[in-house]
Amino acid sequence: MIKERNIAVCLILTIVTCGIYGIVWFISLTDDARFVSGDERLSGGKAFLFTLITCGIYGYYWAYQMGKVMSNAKAKQGEVVNEDNSVLYLILSILGLNIVNYCLIQSDLNSFATKTINE
Repeated sequence: MIKERNIAVCLILTIVTCGIYGIVWFISLTDDARFVSGDERLSGGKAFLFTLITCGIYGYYWAYQMGKVMSNAKAKQGEVVNEDNSVLYLILSILGLNIVNYCLIQSDLNSFATKTINE
């Protein structure tokens, strides 16, 4: 079961903790995406470790893959998916706006959490 998170609180905590909470949020996003998509290859800890080891390069791959994973998860839930946000997430990541990616992904995950609660 995924936890619905308040995006504003996550942003504030990330800023106040100088990015430390951002790491926790990154790991949680990846683990929650694994849950909704059923893709057991995803792991928040591994994704963070790979990003750290590759000096951030894996983060670009992660951003692109999260667009694909979220699109697949939406399709799995029965939603009609015309396009995924992979390229958008990649561009935002290249521009250094990963925090925007986190907000967009969290918004999608919150909608999954709400659907799960209502069912």
